[in-house]
Amino acid sequence: MLGIEDLNIFLVFTLCILSAIFCVIYGVLNWNKGQEKECDEIKEELMWEENENKINELL
Repeated sequence: MLGIEDLNIFLVFTLCILSAIFCVIYGVLNWNKGQEKECDEIKEELMWEENENKINELL
């Protein structure tokens, strides 16, 4: 069986393949996660800049 004679080597080989599959699935599920918040952060930053400009004009 693939030249693997020891059970420990077979387990390591299997766990490496399973971890790679898990990483791919995790990456696909979380591909664009958090991007919804980016628009809100940009709007908030624009609001802060407008307020800062108003304060600077008053000074």
